[in-house]
Amino acid sequence: MLTTLYVGNLPWATTDEDLERVFGELAPVRSTRVIIDRETGRSRGFGFVEVDDADAERVMQAMNGTEIGGRQIIVNEARPRQGRP
Repeated sequence: MLTTLYVGNLPWATTDEDLERVFGELAPVRSTRVIIDRETGRSRGFGFVEVDDADAERVMQAMNGTEIGGRQIIVNEARPRQGRP
């Protein structure tokens, strides 16, 4: 099974490939997704990384509070997506 990790406080220039490279140093990454604003086309400053369940806790512990592009990132387990009203 896979665990989806929330990654917050990302620099605006961060790409999916950047997340895969950084997180891939710790564990195999199944997918990455930086969230883009539909109107502006710019990053919203957060994204998601999917890793195997067995690696999730170790990756969260290792990456939470580290820096990417001069910004201290937040990493925790993603909450289930809420439906829109």
